[in-house]
Amino acid sequence: MRHLVSLLLASAFIFAPVASSHARPAPTASSAGPVKPGANQASADTLPAAETSTPSHHSITINGRTLKYTATAGTLIIRDDKHQPQASVFYVAYTLDDAKAAQRPLTFLYNGGPGSSSMWLHMGSFGPVRIETGSPDATAPAPYHLVPNKDSLLDKTDLVFIDAVGTGYSRPLGKATGKDFWGVDQDVSAFTRAIQRYVTVNRRWNSPKFLYGESYGTTRSAALVDALQDKGMAFNGVILMSSILNYGVRLPGYDEVYIGYLPSYAAAAWYHDKLAIKPADLKTYLDQVRAWAQGPYAAALAQGQNLPADQLDTVARQFAAYTGLSVQFVKDANLRVSLGRFRKELLRSQRLTLGRFDSRFTGTDADAAGETPDYDASDAGISGAFVAAFHIYLDTELGYHSELDYRPTFGEINTSWDWKHKAADIPRPLPVAYVAGDLAHAMRTNPNLKVLSVNGYYDFATPFFITEYDLAHMNLDPSLRGNLQILYYPSGHMIYLNTQSLQLLKSDLAHFYDHAAPTR
Repeated sequence: MRHLVSLLLASAFIFAPVASSHARPAPTASSAGPVKPGANQASADTLPAAETSTPSHHSITINGRTLKYTATAGTLIIRDDKHQPQASVFYVAYTLDDAKAAQRPLTFLYNGGPGSSSMWLHMGSFGPVRIETGSPDATAPAPYHLVPNKDSLLDKTDLVFIDAVGTGYSRPLGKATGKDFWGVDQDVSAFTRAIQRYVTVNRRWNSPKFLYGESYGTTRSAALVDALQDKGMAFNGVILMSSILNYGVRLPGYDEVYIGYLPSYAAAAWYHDKLAIKPADLKTYLDQVRAWAQGPYAAALAQGQNLPADQLDTVARQFAAYTGLSVQFVKDANLRVSLGRFRKELLRSQRLTLGRFDSRFTGTDADAAGETPDYDASDAGISGAFVAAFHIYLDTELGYHSELDYRPTFGEINTSWDWKHKAADIPRPLPVAYVAGDLAHAMRTNPNLKVLSVNGYYDFATPFFITEYDLAHMNLDPSLRGNLQILYYPSGHMIYLNTQSLQLLKSDLAHFYDHAAPTR
């Protein structure tokens, strides 16, 4: 990515994590409270010594068709090189009854963080039951509403939601500790073993297979599919929701991140009616903003402090016109408006801030004079509903009980994360996660692998324009480029929160599965 690989190889720069996974790029505290010494390691009396499962039987109607299925909540034991138990991995699987495993697709789903459980995708997206929210308004407190999910993917694929080690009910075992799992490559190793174990135990080696990751889960997926294929498990497809494939874009001294955020700023200004003349069509408008961002704007930033004053004025005026900010504010920021500043500034006159995971959400701070928002309204607006819904569902519908505290997110994982990565086709480990190359390697070595990237226009956590750049720089042969598709929705980071977007996404995914795993 414009000198990025050479920069990463030479750099020892350490930076704060920024990606999310329900949506949480940088959780700051554990949902389970302060971590005590040794808390990373589960004791023998709180975790099963062997794999467990609790199956239950249900039915759901999708597109007028009643489907009977089995829900299985359980644990898998993954082992180290000496075959010693290293972790108990919690999962919930939904499998269609009386289906032929050899023809039935199987999809593994997870969020990211790093440090997030799969609860967000599980309760909000394509499972057979989902939580209703008030998105893009804050969801009211209990009682919450769990409803049958008519947009579930169960009519197209079996589903397995997996919690990363240290999140949910997944914990290290024996002599293992968090550091054995909390890193880019360590995490890929754990998920590789968990998926291999599930496929082996459930005799699904001949099933069409898919990965579905959200946020940092896309970082995981890009490296994971390559790792699994390297061990002989070929995949039919990978779905990347709200992607971050290159953390190096945020290295200081480079302007890629400002260019990448500009279309997302423009989308937020369009939604909140902050444009002097609001175009009728958002898509057409964003095409115009993209062209200016990668043209005149990028050229101006490349000159740095040497940009002539008259050009500075011209670029600042156009930036302001696209984003709803004042010309003076853009000039004061040297044409480089950070995300935090934009979220605080756009609606400052209304004493409102914008959400990070979804810029349609608004919040209020103690005062309107601050530099950045005090919190993320799009996170706070839905978290309580998801946490409560999952506990209710696991207990009353799935009948699964544990002595452990379920961790929706676990902040220590994010703050302890090892960001080094041994990327495909790059000789030395990189100091930050760059995985677009891993995904490209997986597509080259498996020319039948299909990849679908889905993105929300109002997502500030993983901007769609940066994803477009990363995917366009994978150096794919022309014969493979048709295997990659990019789609967009009028939503934020968690596309499924918007009911209309969820319906559109389900329709698009149905076509994707039909194409990537046609009935033979």
